[in-house]
Amino acid sequence: IYFNFFDGELEYRLMSQMGYDAVTLGNHDFDKGIDGFYAQLPHAKFEVVSANYDFKNTILDGKTSPYQIFNKNGIKVGIFGVGIELDGLVGKKQYGETVYSNPIDVAQHYSNFLKKEKKCDLVICLSHIGYDYRDEPNKISDKILAANTENIDIILGGHTHTFLPEPQTFTNRKGKNVLVNQVGWAGLLLGRIDFYFDTNKNVQHISWNNQVI
Repeated sequence: IYFNFFDGELEYRLMSQMGYDAVTLGNHDFDKGIDGFYAQLPHAKFEVVSANYDFKNTILDGKTSPYQIFNKNGIKVGIFGVGIELDGLVGKKQYGETVYSNPIDVAQHYSNFLKKEKKCDLVICLSHIGYDYRDEPNKISDKILAANTENIDIILGGHTHTFLPEPQTFTNRKGKNVLVNQVGWAGLLLGRIDFYFDTNKNVQHISWNNQVI
């Protein structure tokens, strides 16, 4: 109801005050159409990352980026975003000429780029493709994304409103662990994950807490 009344301005202002670094797009960001999302961007004092939506023929061209890199106390953190296929979920009028690409292919490209070329110590995927689809086992989800890529350290997801008591660990295609977390919807849970690095900037320890607020 807040979105319907304020068109997203309230959420973006509050998220900015909370100190968000980056977000990715979900299907409901198109509820007021591309023009509606564009109109609210001045209220967002954070980055919008979207790697598998191509906005070049829309008003959003140049207003998002596929990835961002942040320096957190000497740790180089690369963040990219992937979103769900809009066709059939969002009206064509709402998303216009936005072009969707397969999130697995895109995620592999940017995770390799961030880890190998940009030398990021931690690579985070912000995902709005959904945690799991039991009735559609072949539909791309965070679990499938984790298993079919490499160089992603953690996937922070949305869309399916999945309440996880703690982050789940999956094995990527190179046999290494990937964390996947989702904290439901409506701000009912607050997820916190802490990565601890040694002097060589290798992950030494990870702790987490998905807490009811």
